[in-house]
Amino acid sequence: MLPPVETNEEWDAVVLDETVMRPGAEDLCARLGLAGEPLTRFPEGSQPVYAVGDEHVLKLFPGAAARDGVTEGRVLSHLQGRLPMETPRVREAGAYENGWRYVLMSRLRGENLAHAWDRVPQADRERLVAEIGEALAVLHSLDPGPLADVLGPGDWGAFVDRRRDETVEQQRGHGLSAEWLEQIPEFLASTPLPRDPHRSLLHTEVMRQHFLVDPDGWRLTGLFDFEPAMIGDRAYDFVGVGVFVTRGEPGLLARLTGAYGRTFEPDRLLAYTLLHVYSNLPWYLRELGTPEKRTLSSLAEEWFATA
Repeated sequence: MLPPVETNEEWDAVVLDETVMRPGAEDLCARLGLAGEPLTRFPEGSQPVYAVGDEHVLKLFPGAAARDGVTEGRVLSHLQGRLPMETPRVREAGAYENGWRYVLMSRLRGENLAHAWDRVPQADRERLVAEIGEALAVLHSLDPGPLADVLGPGDWGAFVDRRRDETVEQQRGHGLSAEWLEQIPEFLASTPLPRDPHRSLLHTEVMRQHFLVDPDGWRLTGLFDFEPAMIGDRAYDFVGVGVFVTRGEPGLLARLTGAYGRTFEPDRLLAYTLLHVYSNLPWYLRELGTPEKRTLSSLAEEWFATA
């Protein structure tokens, strides 16, 4: 019911077209014993994701992202019951047709933290970020060995080298000005990063958008979206923390890292911000603002300092 998707053009023509996607999702639900359950497509996310009734979520992965489907299913199964908050429970996972894969999972309860944030009182914000820090500490303490066959990058030092070679052009493609671009090579060269760090299981996109919260008491109820998971330096997970959770508020970052159990040098975190697979520095600058002194070291302090 779903056509092959292997190119960007096919992705735009198929994945974004609900008249194509919905019949396929309905057909797959029928095969999974969920025929007739109402389907509601979530508006956010890179992959097509549907609420199936009140109890299930169906996430679909076209052939171009089939590996992500394997990753999502394996990581969620590995994490089941191990974090201080709920993660989706895998009900079924596998191949569909024409290269597509799927993960059928339990539906978590709660409101998206990004949507709720403006209503959260300051004291509860501080407690929520502490809960996130505690959850990250547990995540990073888990043995990632059973996932090494599906999670990269394998050689962390080689990954860092590759990203160093790519990052200037990536940021240029996003529209970063020459004022910032010309600082990147020297900043990265002067910021030491481990080549063989302690191997931690990384979410890689720790952001408010991937947490759920109960507005009645403001407690975290879930963490989701593990398709971009990796194994590597745990500091890499604090890119999302600083940019998308604490968003340059040193008091919140201090609470989070205090609960986590350690801090990281701001320059190290900004280096990983530049090297992150999905890094988009112009977007971050628009969201978080620019320091008075327009240098990368000043930016590191602005976004990732804890005092």
